[in-house]
Amino acid sequence: MATIVFAILIALSLVLAVAAKKGHATTSVRDFFIASRQFGGFLVFFLSVGEIYSVATIIGFPGSIYAKGGAFGIWFLGYILLAYPVAYFVNPLIWRAGKLYDAVTIADLFKGHFKNHAGGRVLELTVTITAITFLVPWGELQFGGLIVALGGLGWHISPAILVTFAAALAFFYIVISGIRAPAYVAILKDVLMMVAIVVTGGAALSQTHLSTIFHAAGPLASSHLTAPELRFTMSTIAFQAIGFFMLPFNTQNLFTAKSEQTIRRMQMFMPLYMVMFPFLVIVAYYQLGTHAHLSAPNGAFMAAAVQLLPGWMLGVVAAGASLAGLLVLAGISLAIGPLVTRNLFGHVPERKQRSLAQIVILLYLAFSITLTLLAPTLLVTIQNTAFFGFTQFFPGMMAIMFFRRANPLAIAAGIIVADVLAVAFFVMKVPTHDFNIGAVCLLINVAILIGGSLLAGHQQVMPVALRRTAAVPAAGD
Repeated sequence: MATIVFAILIALSLVLAVAAKKGHATTSVRDFFIASRQFGGFLVFFLSVGEIYSVATIIGFPGSIYAKGGAFGIWFLGYILLAYPVAYFVNPLIWRAGKLYDAVTIADLFKGHFKNHAGGRVLELTVTITAITFLVPWGELQFGGLIVALGGLGWHISPAILVTFAAALAFFYIVISGIRAPAYVAILKDVLMMVAIVVTGGAALSQTHLSTIFHAAGPLASSHLTAPELRFTMSTIAFQAIGFFMLPFNTQNLFTAKSEQTIRRMQMFMPLYMVMFPFLVIVAYYQLGTHAHLSAPNGAFMAAAVQLLPGWMLGVVAAGASLAGLLVLAGISLAIGPLVTRNLFGHVPERKQRSLAQIVILLYLAFSITLTLLAPTLLVTIQNTAFFGFTQFFPGMMAIMFFRRANPLAIAAGIIVADVLAVAFFVMKVPTHDFNIGAVCLLINVAILIGGSLLAGHQQVMPVALRRTAAVPAAGD
């Protein structure tokens, strides 16, 4: 029964993807990748939430509490909550910059702002290569979660076949109607994921009292923070909160909106989704208290669902978790495609960018599948590593928004040095006095940007915060 329900819901998502194309010609690059900036608040909301609350939420969050204890939840919830007020002020300006510079990708923002100045192309390439590099582990994050979600259906199928099936579905969404398909399917995904989380958490509560769940898991789930853990937690919250919307696919989602006001309205309602996290914590503690020896921590949520829910409901849970991963995979792919065709190979004519981007997306999905099968790891560890790269865009983005004299070569140097040091510190386990590695490197990034801009000098460019979108009409408007 679980498989039948799962198949029906996945088929429904495919119907929604096809329906998303109705009345829209997705032949142009801008319509395919950013819906010609036509989405209202409703679709932007679901599209953005669909990318934020991914398979790492439903699978990775309880899995990490199961593996690392309750103190982990403080960091995860903290950075998401702090990210929302940051995004309320920053995201409308990102949309404004996208409109001013007719941007499709995050790299287009840097390209457009510094297009008449030496170093602009270097900065564009730096942002492009960094974005692509750190999007690869984010794809592995989704595939890893999909393997766990689909495994809960009891299929005796190899992981290679499961992830290939998932990649084919994600590619189908993309080919049918570009960014419109993930936006429409995200509505179904959010309903299913919320139901899956609340029902599974409720089922755990129905087995025993809340106090019993936490009492049983207490000896196994440390919920206090030592001084070193507190330093790491607080620095990670701050670091990832400002980098939350620097993810290339999140930035691209903002470009689909009609206006800045659409972005502001959407941001006001996004914290409502935090209602799911208490139920995820309950599931994680339930598993700790009753099944403290799972072979794979990432399987904590699905193991609870298999144990507690009837077959048909398990199909709903698996469908919600799977769509959460599939939509982010589609979003990542839609970000990588134009990054390669528009920014990495800047000479590609627009009429060929869409077809070439689809080839790039296929290659990306194949590479991510290979990486997932050869190097699986704890999902949230992958997420943390990816933030090392994405958050380094923040100083440069602030320079575009607010500063007149930022030097593009200084911005590029800051990103490169910070990325290299972050990866080197992580691999070599260099001590950073218990502060988040990425946060330490972000300070170095800022110092290079400011120092380099002061030393090199640069022709003034009016910051985006002082401009209006009507000042520079978008191409084709």
